[in-house]
Amino acid sequence: MKVFGKIFVVLALFACQVTAKEAKYVFLFIGDGMGVNQVLGTEYYLGELAGHLGIEPLCFTGFPVSGLCTTYSASTDVTDSSAAATALSTGHKTANNVMGMLPDKTTPVEGIAEKAHKQGHRVAICSTVAINHATPAAFYAHTRSRDDKHLIGLQLADSGFEFFAGGDFEQNEDREDPAITDMEYAEESGYTIVRGYDEYKEKSGVADKMILLQKPRKDGKNEELVPSIDQTGSELCVSQITEAAIDFMMKDPSKGFFMMVEGGMIDDWLHGNDAASTFKEIIDFDNAIKLAYEFYKKHEKETLIVVTADHETAGLSLGAGVYRLALKNLQYQKISESAFARHLENMTKEKQDTLTWDEIKAELTEYFGFFDTVRINSSQEARLKDAYVKTFGNSGRRWRAPASSDDDAAKEEFYEYYKADALSDVAVKIMSEVSLINWSIGQHSAGYTPVFAVGVGSEAFTGQMDNTEIPVRMARAAGYKW
Repeated sequence: MKVFGKIFVVLALFACQVTAKEAKYVFLFIGDGMGVNQVLGTEYYLGELAGHLGIEPLCFTGFPVSGLCTTYSASTDVTDSSAAATALSTGHKTANNVMGMLPDKTTPVEGIAEKAHKQGHRVAICSTVAINHATPAAFYAHTRSRDDKHLIGLQLADSGFEFFAGGDFEQNEDREDPAITDMEYAEESGYTIVRGYDEYKEKSGVADKMILLQKPRKDGKNEELVPSIDQTGSELCVSQITEAAIDFMMKDPSKGFFMMVEGGMIDDWLHGNDAASTFKEIIDFDNAIKLAYEFYKKHEKETLIVVTADHETAGLSLGAGVYRLALKNLQYQKISESAFARHLENMTKEKQDTLTWDEIKAELTEYFGFFDTVRINSSQEARLKDAYVKTFGNSGRRWRAPASSDDDAAKEEFYEYYKADALSDVAVKIMSEVSLINWSIGQHSAGYTPVFAVGVGSEAFTGQMDNTEIPVRMARAAGYKW
């Protein structure tokens, strides 16, 4: 009987080894700055819009496994994006501002995407901001500083990864023009560069390696996609990027893939304490994750999806001293803080005269709901008017065209006087106040970030963990040599 028992145990172990699955398809979604309250606040906002108390769950918060993550860097408790992304990529702590290297700023460290690629898997790196920005760059680049934008851009092409997508290449403003641009080097390295989702569909079938960028923006801010709150439906969005990445990776499904998708502009609006733009960005980020989840449902025994953040930004608090929230007020904000400032500046140029306070009030009603659906008090109105006076000059100075209408430089210098950022900033701050949201800072914090997972190996992502553990656990689930 003892012999039969031993045989049974051996056979059982063998069966487990045979049936054990590795994740052939691996997704890592990173919401830049997306702390616990950013996620929860979005769900409360959706709950209020749906007309009920409590939350309306996002797709990724419904994943069966969840945990909390610490994010400190090798140099400080409060990380920056380059150190945090390096940890999420390589499993090693580094100092703030360092990219893909140990804190000595000399020793490069190979990341999970590079390991996957070396072992024959296809790789896609995607973001809603510049493709050589800190978070995406940490998955292919190794530099002493995240500010070495041109060097990072060259290393992107040297990686040989099959697919990149996002905003345009970001350039160093204080450096001389390079002998070869990042774009030119990528093309010489065999990358097909397309702009917009339609051009992707036209050329993806014949491309071996591809970089998908947005079409040039009218405002010149090509380094990042048009914010979710400002999109009209014709612009490249994070869902299209994710759909294109999955499609391109599956050109050779036998190889499997590793894919990282960053919701990079979540962090932008958190820095500006712009709650409506933040929540809209997270909702779009969740829509991209839904595409990965639909993929998972077709390949449940071969897919792992992990959703996390690089750090928390802005110390978001859901409450303002009274025991309730009023987040549905945020639905009346139709424009981001920066876009509203540009809108007012363009109105001034077109009118060729100073905007009156009544004109400003009309725009605040149109784009924020103030003085109409969103009730503000006299103190808040006074702050808006004070920002108006400071923007357009408290001496009563009115707009006038430069003496020479052909002098473009003089025009631009004159227009600088009418930058409307202060007025836009006050407007979004009041939106937070009436929605009963508080912000402790405008920068990163050391707060926990959430982790959500589903699929093969997802059980490893429960409880408290450090950001350095995430790529190691993902690699283990996928069978990558670490």
